[in-house]
Amino acid sequence: MKKPSQFDAIVVGAGPSGNACAYTLAKAGLKVLQIERGEYPGSKNVQGAILYANALEQIIPDFRDDAPLERHIIEQRMWLLDETSFVGTHIRSEDYNKPPYNRYTILRAQFDKWFSSKVREAGALLICETTVNHLIMDGDQVVGVQCDRMQGDVYADVVILADGVNSTLARKAGFHGEIKSENVALAVKEILFMPEETIRQRFNIGEESGVVIEMVGRITDGMMGTGFLYTNKESLTIGVGCMLGDFKNNPNRTSPYVLLEQMKRHPAIAPLIEGGEMKEYCAHLIPEGGFHAIPQIYGNGWMIVGDSGGFVNAVHREGSNLAMTTGRLAAETVINAKAASKGYRADSLKAYKTALDDSFVMKDLYKYRDMPKVLHKNPQFFTSYPDMVAQAARTMITVDGVDKKTKEREIFASFRKTRKLTGLVGDAYKLWKAIR
Repeated sequence: MKKPSQFDAIVVGAGPSGNACAYTLAKAGLKVLQIERGEYPGSKNVQGAILYANALEQIIPDFRDDAPLERHIIEQRMWLLDETSFVGTHIRSEDYNKPPYNRYTILRAQFDKWFSSKVREAGALLICETTVNHLIMDGDQVVGVQCDRMQGDVYADVVILADGVNSTLARKAGFHGEIKSENVALAVKEILFMPEETIRQRFNIGEESGVVIEMVGRITDGMMGTGFLYTNKESLTIGVGCMLGDFKNNPNRTSPYVLLEQMKRHPAIAPLIEGGEMKEYCAHLIPEGGFHAIPQIYGNGWMIVGDSGGFVNAVHREGSNLAMTTGRLAAETVINAKAASKGYRADSLKAYKTALDDSFVMKDLYKYRDMPKVLHKNPQFFTSYPDMVAQAARTMITVDGVDKKTKEREIFASFRKTRKLTGLVGDAYKLWKAIR
């Protein structure tokens, strides 16, 4: 028999999605318990990241007043790399240098700790260094959690799972199965300390502005993945990530750490990070299976938010905005259900899925729903094409007495030799179809 609820809601996890959810619930006056297995929120997150302002503004409109922000981003560079060079494009706008700023670099340990302080100020109870072993069921209804360090079971009207990639609790409860290796990426990152003035000079930025570089090509050793470089105030965040299944099946058996070291030695990257002193190193999993990999996200007395639900837009490298938005929408679903006295069965909590479908979260994921499959089946996008584009650019730019028409014929001949005309047309069609 179900015991009386001690809380309106229990939120498991204190990352961006969990904090967004717990804050929204507590701000609305609900009695909230948040459980975090780390020593404190952010203790497991040493990496740098990108914060998307709009998603946080929906939750804490004045967050800029005291949030630990590193640099607002005024320039985005996109590089396609072969072994020795890159071909790229970038957008830099003074509009991004005017408040309110659109994106920021952050250090997760500091940011998560700040966000958690806001959650507690709103009235939620936070308990750290505590692992939730399993969910408590009353028939088919989730009614609470059983923890390793708390005396007895803890009961609530609803439980929101924000416990990270491949939610252990959801798997134990049978809400979804083990995440497939082709749907999750393993990323490794380093934070390199560097004097602020050096960063400003190398990246041509001001005291508070910053640059983001996203990279694809030979740096991933033929595997499906990307690299990145972010500017912080007095450090750089550099990293590379590839699909877990590709690491497993890679014929070169390249480890994530070796992949990062190779990337750091690339001629286009090494000068930017020269002299940097490594402060932190971490590895973490990122759900990148996209639309088709999202599991059931609600049920009787439970919902899943953030990375636990696979909410990452890998094409645009967006994660924190999806995490905070899913956390907020789940909280609003609970608030509305309580106000209407609807209870917390699946037919009531399905409003969460409806809200997600109406938001940018599911619309964007649906738009790129076929991209993971296309990239999985076509490794040439990470090998042959970066080589072809870089060689074509070098051929046209090199001044060597050969006329440009002859150079064009050489380039097209090289393309046809590498992929054949049918392959080139087919690849172009696959990409167009996946992003249309």
